[in-house]
Amino acid sequence: MTAAYDDRDGVIWMDGELKPWRSAQVHILTHAMHYASSVFEGERAYNGKIFKSREHSERLLFSGQELDIPIPYTVDEIEAAKQEALAASGLSDAYVRALCWRGSGQDMGVASAKNPVHMAIAVWEWGAYYGDAKMQGAMLDISKWKRPSPETIPCFAKAAGLYMICTMSKHEAEAKGCSDALMMDYRGYVAEATGANVFFVKDGKVHTPTPDCFLNGLTRQTVIGMLKERQVPVIERHIMPEELDGFEQCWLTGTAAEVTPVGQIGSHSFEVGALTRMIAQDYEALVRS
Repeated sequence: MTAAYDDRDGVIWMDGELKPWRSAQVHILTHAMHYASSVFEGERAYNGKIFKSREHSERLLFSGQELDIPIPYTVDEIEAAKQEALAASGLSDAYVRALCWRGSGQDMGVASAKNPVHMAIAVWEWGAYYGDAKMQGAMLDISKWKRPSPETIPCFAKAAGLYMICTMSKHEAEAKGCSDALMMDYRGYVAEATGANVFFVKDGKVHTPTPDCFLNGLTRQTVIGMLKERQVPVIERHIMPEELDGFEQCWLTGTAAEVTPVGQIGSHSFEVGALTRMIAQDYEALVRS
């Protein structure tokens, strides 16, 4: 059984210091705990190198700007902190979580401009996000919750508050024996899984939802580039849920998910086909190159 995340050996980088893992704590009146004023990045290190590290650091600062959370570090400083945390972990293959949040301070209401912004970086060993689904294909539920309109929330930021409906959707999916859930957007188009982007294959062409109200993942962008290099047509468009029956293959992409085949979404079945296996192998080779 995996140890609880608050009860492990090691250190966590917090505001410039490496603190013992069990002592990396915040006050109960931390603003982020009450009002979700936090942004984060999930990254993976392979052979001691964080894949697309700088792009993740740049997106962290972007997310902070979108949520009016002024992160007091530059990209270079965030990069140095991640390297320090990774080195201290003693791991070469690892998951890296960078988190910035509004702490406790003079404000304890919706407003929090007087409260300091903190940053922490934790590193741990983390295997396949969907377990053996990498071979068999993940099984997905279809969530009742929808990705919100860009007019309601900064939907292109990687913000903690945006994941609450994802948590609820994934809990419901797991209760049904599924690995994850597919979410539609506020218009009814296919959007993404709870923490990963989605791709479909039909007649040798790859179709993927237009990221106009959800995160355009770095892994998603990487995979699109890889497909184009192989001369595989990629069509970014709005996809209706009734189209799922017509697709032959499906996979998910994300830092945690990497490239994970999908075998079933609701009542719709997909094969773990040659194109899916090829792009998964190409991605694995790229991140370890």
